[in-house]
Amino acid sequence: MQDAICIDEKSPGKFKALNTGLKKVKTRYVITLDADTLLHPKAIRKIVARIKSAPEEIAAVAGSVLVRNSRDNLLSRIQEWDYFLSIMSIKRMQGLYQGTLVAQGAFSIYETELVKELGGWSDSIGEDIVLTWQMLVKDRKVYYEPLAVAFTDVPTKFNHFIKQRSRWARGMIEGLRIVKPWNQPNIYYKTLTFIDILIVFMDFSYTFFFIPGCILALFGHFYIVGPFMLLVLPFTLFSFFILFHKQKYFFNQLDLKVRKNKIGFILFILFYQIIMSPISLMGYLQEVFRVKRVWD
Repeated sequence: MQDAICIDEKSPGKFKALNTGLKKVKTRYVITLDADTLLHPKAIRKIVARIKSAPEEIAAVAGSVLVRNSRDNLLSRIQEWDYFLSIMSIKRMQGLYQGTLVAQGAFSIYETELVKELGGWSDSIGEDIVLTWQMLVKDRKVYYEPLAVAFTDVPTKFNHFIKQRSRWARGMIEGLRIVKPWNQPNIYYKTLTFIDILIVFMDFSYTFFFIPGCILALFGHFYIVGPFMLLVLPFTLFSFFILFHKQKYFFNQLDLKVRKNKIGFILFILFYQIIMSPISLMGYLQEVFRVKRVWD
């Protein structure tokens, strides 16, 4: 077994560190892992088995990233449900079409030669988004492995949370600018990436119409949000109930237990999107106006 090598990259930018490491890779596959991310004991075995047993056109497999520090404070408790319910469910849905849109740098496995052929990770905020979409343009497929679980640290300070999520949103716009949805060769990939354009309009509408409409409704003014809109809440609860039990099934296979977090769940259902849409909108505008990128 080859000894581990620690390579120091002094230049700022995650993409530079990844590309410096890529030059040293001699194996068929390469795994990326964030410094603040810990692996489940079976994670490597599961993600490697997934890509080795897959058809040759599979270029990458995204692992399942969950929250490690969910008991640090209320903000991390809320984010636990975002990762456990929203992010994992979206990836699983995309994976059904073999078009997982982000093989996230926090924990994923890639075909080394293809990554090198594409020039490695690009000089961008969403370097993992761009790389994944470039793979899809090559008509290569990307899987998702729900049993390859890693646990990451999420922001516990609100200003750090804003920076992270606005950066994610900016990365999505950056990806759309570099890799156009209509250039995707597969109808499924075209559809999945085009949905990201619709998300921009959804966040805009949510921020400037739905949130003000809810505030007006509290005072009896139903100009935008009417009483029937309240039916969204029970429908949302029902949807997340189904998703919860589906995710719990995967946890049981890994001998993991879902920790109790009722307060975090309630706040996630009631307020998370109210916070997220304006933050995402800020990230979109940063990319549109090419605000200087900060690597921190």
